[in-house]
Parts: sequence; C-alpha cells; structure tokens
Amino acid sequence: MEQMLKEIRQELTEHIIPFWKGLRDDVHGGYIGRVEYDLTRRPEADKGCILNSRILWFFSEAYMLLRDDTLKAEAEHAYAMLCRMTDEENGGVYWSLHADGTVADGTKHTYNQAFAVYALSAYFRATGNRDALRRAKDLFAVIETRCRDEGGYLEAFTADWRPESNEKLSENGVMAGRTMNTLLHVMEGYTGLYEAWPDDSVRRRLYLILDVLETRVWNPEKRRQEVFFDHEYHSLIDLYSFGHDIETSWLADHTLDVLADEGLTARIRPILQAMADHTYHAAFTDHGFANECERGVVNQKRIWWVQAEAVLGFMNAWQRTGETRYRDAAKAQWAYIRDHLIDRRPGSEWFWYLHEDGTPGSDEPIVEPWKCPYHNGRMAMFLLKSGY
Repeated sequence: MEQMLKEIRQELTEHIIPFWKGLRDDVHGGYIGRVEYDLTRRPEADKGCILNSRILWFFSEAYMLLRDDTLKAEAEHAYAMLCRMTDEENGGVYWSLHADGTVADGTKHTYNQAFAVYALSAYFRATGNRDALRRAKDLFAVIETRCRDEGGYLEAFTADWRPESNEKLSENGVMAGRTMNTLLHVMEGYTGLYEAWPDDSVRRRLYLILDVLETRVWNPEKRRQEVFFDHEYHSLIDLYSFGHDIETSWLADHTLDVLADEGLTARIRPILQAMADHTYHAAFTDHGFANECERGVVNQKRIWWVQAEAVLGFMNAWQRTGETRYRDAAKAQWAYIRDHLIDRRPGSEWFWYLHEDGTPGSDEPIVEPWKCPYHNGRMAMFLLKSGY
C-alpha cells in the first residue's frame, strides 16, 4: 500500500497537475477546451461548464492538500471563468461558452448547477472567498426552486428556465426525465456545500436525496442502481452502470460520514456495500473494470473515469468491511491504470479508454468537456488524504 500511494502521489504531482496547468488560457480565460488524441490543442474550442467547474474543484482541492500557492493561482483563474459562465440575470450557469466568452449553449442543466456548487464550495474552503460561498448558496437556491419537483430532481432547462428535453444526460437510446447520474452529483455538490456551510436546509436535502436513492434508484433484486427514468421513476432500460455503482458506493458513504447520523448510516450503508460487492463480481478482472452491461451484453471498454472510481470504491469497501479482497482489487486496479491507461506521451495525460486487449481507443480526445482532472485527480487526492 505504501508503494501504491507513493506512485499515486507522483502521478498527481508530476503528471496530472502539470498537464492541466499547461492548458491554462491566459488570452480568453479558463482552460483550453479540447485536446485531440494526436495531442493537437484546440484553443478555439468551446469551454464547457462541466470541465471548468471540475478544474476549479480540482485545483482548489489540490491546494488544500499540497499548500502550493501556484495551485491556488490556478483555482483563482478557474473561478474567474466560472463567474463568466453565470447568468447574472436569470440565475444558474450555462452549459458552455465559446472560446471568446460569448454563450455557446445556454442550456441550464441541473447536473451543471450541482457541479458548480461543488466547485465553488471547495474554492471557498480553500481560499475563504465569501463571494464564492454566496454564489454556491445562490445556485443551491436555484436548484431548489427551478430544478426540483415533489418527486425529486429534474434535468434540463432553457436559459430562461423553461423545461427542455434531456439529450445531454440521456444515452443508450432513451430520453430520460430523471437520471441517477444527476441525483448522484446533486448529492455530491450538496455534500461539498454542507462541508462549507453546514446549514439545516442543505442537510434536509441530503436526506431527501438518500431517500430517493434507497426507494427509487436502488434495485435490491438486481443489486444495482437503475439509470434512466421517466418522471414517475419507471426504469427505461435494462442497464447496469458498473462505473456509477462503484462510484456511488464510496461517494454516498462520504455523504454519510459528513452527516454523521448513525441511524441513517445503518440504513444506507448496506446498500452501498452491496453495490461494491456486485461490481467486484460482475465487472472487475485483472484487466480492469468493465464499463456497463446493457440487456445482458457487457461493454468491455475500460473507460478512464470508471477505472479511477473502481480504485476508490474498492479502497472504501476494504475500509468499511476489512475484507482484503477489496484491498487487493484496488491495488490491481491501480496497477492496470499505471501500466496501461496513463498516456506516457509527452504533453498528454490519460487515455479516454482502452479496448479489452489494452490498446487505447484513438477515436476519443485527451480533453473535451467531459474529460477532465476530476476523476483521476479525486482518486489521488482522496487516497492521499485518507492515509490508507
């Protein structure tokens, strides 16, 4: 374990952080929004709020961990861009801006609002910037007044908050009215906000989210989360999202730790342990962690974010249960990432995905609005902070 953590720290400080520092755009602000597989940089590419929020979160957390003032400066740079992505008139953050700072896609998606809350909360904790906390609180109010109904959280809206179809978080041939993914990351954003601002209004919403996870999203017979729903929480597809299940298994556990409610923990934690256990048997091999299983067919791509989340999920399962098979799985997952997924070409970071035989998928870029330092950076920082 000591050697593994040494390698992960080195990957964070000598590879991931320098790569993302190198994408800083001092002409238009923020960070370059796309790097092709062949490592061609596209400074003219649109800048997505998801990417920028995650970069802000990443540098804020990295500064809190490493206390390197250059990381604080990067967080300040990302914060300035997130402020530009905010609709000061109608509230909320846009989906994306053009490179010149004009609005590219004015969609207001609940998922984006939640990640902005997450990032702003981390930035406040890192710097004490009260304006960042105000903005996080404002977005919390936006989500609660615009993005929620009596059943839970909704998905997509126009710039002026009229309901819009949910192409952005719907996949696998369905159009979802609600998604597990949005619920998961609202929980994550609110957990970060509660760490920055432990207000009862946030706490109550976290209880609501965990109740929805338990009663609507979790399928105890199949030992999985359902993924895509209509507005009444009817599942739209037979799909195991292995990556989201292993991610939820530790991420919701972190929320339980933050809430520190023994009764709630006793109710929810067995669900999370069942998620981790099922993915251990269904998705994990010595050759990485499978992506998903749709209608009985396993997608064997080894996606970058899924591999990172598997390390964290298995480490958390080991900590919670003491079962060494999870510790060994986490070590094997890291070895797979180290030996295959990290792109050793100068000027690159991690491949988007690998085929089952370990060869990289050359049809996906190294950076784009979803490909960011959030999953791999978080894996490294959470493990280093936890001191396993």
